[in-house]
Amino acid sequence: MKLHFTKMHGIGNDFIVLDQTKSPFQLSKDIIQSLSHRHLGIGFDQLLVVEKTILKDVDFKYRIFNQDGGEVEQCGNGARCFYRFVKDKHLTDKPSIRVETKSGVIHLTEDDEHMIEVNMGEPIFNPRLIPFFSDVEKNEYPISIDLPDQKETINISVISMGNPHAVITVQNIQKAQVEILGTYLESHELFPKRVNVGFMEIISPQHIRLRVFERGVGETLACGTGACAAAVSGIKRQLLSSPVKVDMLGGSLSIDWKGSPNPVIMKGPAVIVYEGEIEIA
Repeated sequence: MKLHFTKMHGIGNDFIVLDQTKSPFQLSKDIIQSLSHRHLGIGFDQLLVVEKTILKDVDFKYRIFNQDGGEVEQCGNGARCFYRFVKDKHLTDKPSIRVETKSGVIHLTEDDEHMIEVNMGEPIFNPRLIPFFSDVEKNEYPISIDLPDQKETINISVISMGNPHAVITVQNIQKAQVEILGTYLESHELFPKRVNVGFMEIISPQHIRLRVFERGVGETLACGTGACAAAVSGIKRQLLSSPVKVDMLGGSLSIDWKGSPNPVIMKGPAVIVYEGEIEIA
């Protein structure tokens, strides 16, 4: 069977996008894993699926699968690519659309400079809803690192942007232990659905640098929900002020949050790289 796909990226966070508005999505975890391989397959951070929705006043359904084949709740860079895809493929002519995701409905639009704006909804701090095992809600939580050659306690902010994030503030992003701590915390027992781990260096109150270790993927060039979570954590702790420029390995995003109960607004580009077909069993 031939699979037609579109390769896209949002500041380096790369995807393949499938139009399944006319046929059901049927790829197995094993096939997704093989397609994601950067030497033996197409190569991507996530697979995005465009489907019909049954929800009233909603335009599409949006599904996200990581490299390991697991379906996840949200992807901010993917959301911008989703918007660019449905517009460029003439699946809609609306200037703004509402899209169903596993974590709720998001609103997407485009500004005069062709930057795509995503209303990501309100950040979630309630540990039970993130989910994160804690009896109380805090701005930061101490967490023990218990590795053979590293035993210490660090502070993390824990936030959901439709998917769970832990944010660690570091002095130097280049020296951050992204692979070591990301791997350790991703599957920590305090996170029953695993967690994405962000490493944030504050340059100024409106400018940060960020690296993100994504669950089921590893470090990526960019993470939209991770950028939102990092900016929100800094604003909530009064270390940052909105809007915040977030520099990642693949480029920059603008994150605007006026505090609860306001939504987080993410703005950035989305690019179609190429179209292709691949034979799958």
